[in-house]
Amino acid sequence: MIVLGAGPAGLVSANILNDAGVECVVLERAGREHVRTRARAGYLAPNTVRILERHGLAEGLRRRGRTHGVCEFRTETTRFRLEYEGLGAQEPHTVYPQQDLVADLLTRYVERGGRIVFGVEAQAVLDADGSRPEVLAHDPDGAPVRWSARYVAGCDGRHGAARRSIPPGAVRRHRVDHGVSWLGLLAEAPPSLDAVGYAVHARGFAGHMARSADVTRYYLQCERGTGPDAWSEEQLWRELSVRLGADRFGPLHRGPIVQRAVVDLESDVLEPLRYGSLLLAGDAASLISPSAAKGANLAVLEAELLAEALIADLVHGDPEPLDRYSHRCLERIWRAQEFSGWMVRLLHGTGGADGFGNALRRSRLESLRTSRSHQDWFAENYVGV
Repeated sequence: MIVLGAGPAGLVSANILNDAGVECVVLERAGREHVRTRARAGYLAPNTVRILERHGLAEGLRRRGRTHGVCEFRTETTRFRLEYEGLGAQEPHTVYPQQDLVADLLTRYVERGGRIVFGVEAQAVLDADGSRPEVLAHDPDGAPVRWSARYVAGCDGRHGAARRSIPPGAVRRHRVDHGVSWLGLLAEAPPSLDAVGYAVHARGFAGHMARSADVTRYYLQCERGTGPDAWSEEQLWRELSVRLGADRFGPLHRGPIVQRAVVDLESDVLEPLRYGSLLLAGDAASLISPSAAKGANLAVLEAELLAEALIADLVHGDPEPLDRYSHRCLERIWRAQEFSGWMVRLLHGTGGADGFGNALRRSRLESLRTSRSHQDWFAENYVGV
């Protein structure tokens, strides 16, 4: 078994496979230290935590993670809070930085004898429609190498070799560009509010998400094509303060901005998630906008379904779970995509002289503020995956 990619999807599936005695190797193009430290999302859904606990992968997050169950919406005139932990299914998120989760998964996999090779960049999956596919790759010195196995799990992202190796027309690709860009910022600064903050402002969306007691993730809506270094640090803090209403709701805790990246909000889904002996999971299977923190949670869900289906086939001779893998994942993916798209529309204004889209946004926010049934729906979908 070959697993491409050492993110949450690849490492969760590799750990489960390894524990079941399925021989596998993880091929990762980045170096070990980069894999352990690259900052990503940090909000784990309740079902994600249950999956990790079920397979003995939750020790770190149980010791260092913390539950969170409140979000706050701000406009230019008012704010309101939703304690979603007490609404809908009455479950919170667990805040645990994705790089910490990946480090935990990597350490456990290696300690239990799992095999991983860093610095190997996969170029293509050959003969994926056959019974013994090969991965063509370059080793850390740039020399060509080949790996073969019964199955290949493509967990190497939307631009990885797994996706590129599926012939045109073999799968359907559904894609939408939401027409919105965010400047994502990581600040070495304590959180400025005790909730996930969503600010809806005439100058654009701003978001506040705590990562730890000393680190906070911020988002600023920006013009498409804006470079990550287009604004100075002082300009960024000033704009965040304006959009988050610091003059009315309290000042922001400032600190050095240590990471910047521009994200164009788009979503796509491949269907089906299997081509012969090549199976997709994580961002290789579907890309979802970060508006509702679903990406890593979908990756863990898909990794469990994939690993258990492979175990059924390779250990017990039962191919049926693999045949159903794509359908089972896509049911959850499309539900997550629908809610993520709803969040995009909630948080961002639309153009037009008549302001129709902005009026709809105000109406959605007011309904969310006043309607208990709407709040229950939001809470169930916000933490669900």
